[in-house]
Amino acid sequence: MTSIVLNGAGALISTALVVALATVSGNGIFAEKTPAKPGYEIAVGEAGGGAAAEKAAPKSLSELLASADATAGQAVFKKCAACHDASSGGPNKVGPNLYGVVGRPVASHEGFSYSDGMKAHADGGKHWTFEDLNKYLTNPKAEVPGNKMAFAGLKKDEDRANLLAWLNSQSTSPQPLP
Repeated sequence: MTSIVLNGAGALISTALVVALATVSGNGIFAEKTPAKPGYEIAVGEAGGGAAAEKAAPKSLSELLASADATAGQAVFKKCAACHDASSGGPNKVGPNLYGVVGRPVASHEGFSYSDGMKAHADGGKHWTFEDLNKYLTNPKAEVPGNKMAFAGLKKDEDRANLLAWLNSQSTSPQPLP
């Protein structure tokens, strides 16, 4: 054998030895630990120990209305203004004019074509009370199935209370707060 062949064989054996040692040492350093149960464990604090557990009970509608800000309600109404007007003698838009809506019979604004769902909701001479408007504004589609209002609702209690206070002020005879 010539020295060139011996050098080539030595290089090949050396390379194989280095690769084998790198593989064995790499597997030793970065060994996979297979969990007994697949998935990830998420550490969770104990129940009742944090500030979130001490969350106050939700306020009643009368408490919310007592602290409601009609000026803030006017700002909330901007979400409604694309489809509703609340001025005295104002026009119907996509939705009915809301001037004097608190205490008004349901589906009764003259000149507006109400959906069958809203007409069914009005059966029996029902009026818009603070409680009914609060429920409706939380989730209109769930409260009055079949109504045409595409608005998803106001999720924050304070926003609804502020809006109700402002809508109540938009009337010739505002209703007394509950």
